[in-house]
Amino acid sequence: MSSTLIKKSVCKLSAYVPGEQPKGRTFIKLNTNENPYPPSPQVAEALRTLDPDVLRKYPNPTSEAVRERLAELHGCAASNVFVGNGSDEVLALCTRAFVEDSGSMGYFDPSYSLYPVLADIRDVGTCPVALDAAFGWQTPPADLCSLFILTNPNAPTSMLFDKQQVEAFCASFKGVVLIDEAYVDFSSVHCMDLAMKYDNVLVMRTLSKSFSLAAVRVGYAVGSEGLINALMKIKDSYNLDGIAQALTLAALKDMDYMRLNAERIIASRAVLSSGLKDLGFDVCASETNFVWVQPPDSIFASDLFEKLRESGILTRYFPGPKTGHHVRISVGTENEVEALLSAVLRICKEDS
Repeated sequence: MSSTLIKKSVCKLSAYVPGEQPKGRTFIKLNTNENPYPPSPQVAEALRTLDPDVLRKYPNPTSEAVRERLAELHGCAASNVFVGNGSDEVLALCTRAFVEDSGSMGYFDPSYSLYPVLADIRDVGTCPVALDAAFGWQTPPADLCSLFILTNPNAPTSMLFDKQQVEAFCASFKGVVLIDEAYVDFSSVHCMDLAMKYDNVLVMRTLSKSFSLAAVRVGYAVGSEGLINALMKIKDSYNLDGIAQALTLAALKDMDYMRLNAERIIASRAVLSSGLKDLGFDVCASETNFVWVQPPDSIFASDLFEKLRESGILTRYFPGPKTGHHVRISVGTENEVEALLSAVLRICKEDS
């Protein structure tokens, strides 16, 4: 097809590349930060008892019951909650609602690699703010852009930014701050209260990680009615299907199960971090369900990634001057963590 039929900005943009979803071979899959444990039994029961007759009808267009449950959990009104088809839809809608065609959006570098892709899709400017050499906080200028996406804890670095620094930035920033808390249930601190304290702040979360519902695609944002109403205006008519709404409600009614799973992953994260440190790895202080590690001098990160794949273990490698010395490893089950550490030990011995 001729490129003259396609928008120029689309022709030149580089699409987001998801983590590998393997086919035809069994891998230990530690590359996409999925929860290694199944969702709540209440989710399975909701799926089992779902009446097929509901499939012929359109779902609730605003995910009303889900928003009411989330409002109950976060101590706000349903009008302060927006529910989307995964966090990615929430992100995309924010770039449309809060960034003029002549405007720009910002984010930390490194951070979630989808952010610059969303800017390119909108064909708006980008204002990346480099983290320091240890992936630590750097305060963005107050007038940098109209939308700043702040991932906390950050990905792929796994580290938590200081809440006082985050709040000071939110208070001074002249645009909208979207705090992406995809990994907050594995963290010691959250910023949800900032969404209600500041009119320019949205806090976004997902059910993909701690709730084990990555396949369902549900994300949400909490914030002032003004910001939420803007997202409501531009969303798809029925942006969250009825099955997703039913399963989400079931998951949100079993918070104890989610928290126990999160605690189990945090315990495995400690074992993984300690084991890699013992092997000479530099391991960032993780507050997520993954670790961001730099291998010892005896092996390049890219080689470790490839050799682990050859061993049947998938991890994630991000080439580039800021990220190319590290590998991101999702926290798996206790047995998967043990298998990963055994494979890394063997690879390190071979290379030394």
